[in-house]
Amino acid sequence: MSQVIEDILDRILQAEGGYVDHPSDKGGATMFGITETVARREGFAGHMQDLPEDLARSIYRRRYWEAPRFDEVAKRSESIAFELTDTGVNMGPSVPSTWLQRWLTAFNRQGRDYRDLAVDGALGPVTLNALDSFLRLRPANGERVLLTALNCSQGARYLELAEGREKNEDFLFGWVLNRVADQH
Repeated sequence: MSQVIEDILDRILQAEGGYVDHPSDKGGATMFGITETVARREGFAGHMQDLPEDLARSIYRRRYWEAPRFDEVAKRSESIAFELTDTGVNMGPSVPSTWLQRWLTAFNRQGRDYRDLAVDGALGPVTLNALDSFLRLRPANGERVLLTALNCSQGARYLELAEGREKNEDFLFGWVLNRVADQH
């Protein structure tokens, strides 16, 4: 499983790039996609340009893989785990977790396949069991359809962000290109 997260982190670091301090980004300076606020919370006191890649990877592993339990999702579907992790890095892990719960509930055929989920953004045993059931009951296309559904929610959220804050329009094309159109 450790190689799975390393492959995911390679792809995320590729998408995030190195040092960025875009004037339209309300998150401020980032390095490898890690904001200065998060870096400081993790004890990094240097200039953001000097944030070591191994620290960025460690932060991603703890905050965006293990804490939201996307590592548990990877045991069921590496592609869904990647999608959740990548989106979590960009929007916060509870956002894609909530989408997963909403989609799984909507796909449960009125509760015949498994019970409705509490949409709380926490991936506990009930959500993971629902994911197991969903994938078991739809072996041919379930994973692909769920990934597409998650990307639908992601694209809609990016549009809302751009509509709600004009400066986010600077990022919209790249978000859609690199995080939605690229189905990973």
